[in-house]
Amino acid sequence: MLWIWLIVCLAILSVATSAAYAESSDSRNPSPIISHIPRQHVESTAIAAVGYSKRRHILEIEFVNGAVYRYVDVPAAVYRDLMSAESKARFYDSNIRRHYRSVVVRPRHREQTEN
Repeated sequence: MLWIWLIVCLAILSVATSAAYAESSDSRNPSPIISHIPRQHVESTAIAAVGYSKRRHILEIEFVNGAVYRYVDVPAAVYRDLMSAESKARFYDSNIRRHYRSVVVRPRHREQTEN
């Protein structure tokens, strides 16, 4: 009888833990991403810096407006081509944007309004 009670308690605990995890991972309140990928400053009208993790195939792009996006499953060749592109903004628009799944690392800076 004790075993049945223990199994029931564990099942209830498991369901409660799953519900709490689902609530904490709600897309309306996502956990912030902390980036450890070093970024290299680039000459571009729209892109301020670019970083790449060879091991994880993650491309991070920091835009001049302050936003940082992480793109996943990006081949190293795409990163190399971006870095060697004459126009990094044009290469981004044609070859990265909407081609790879992205996550916001940092939103763009809000414009400061004058009083």
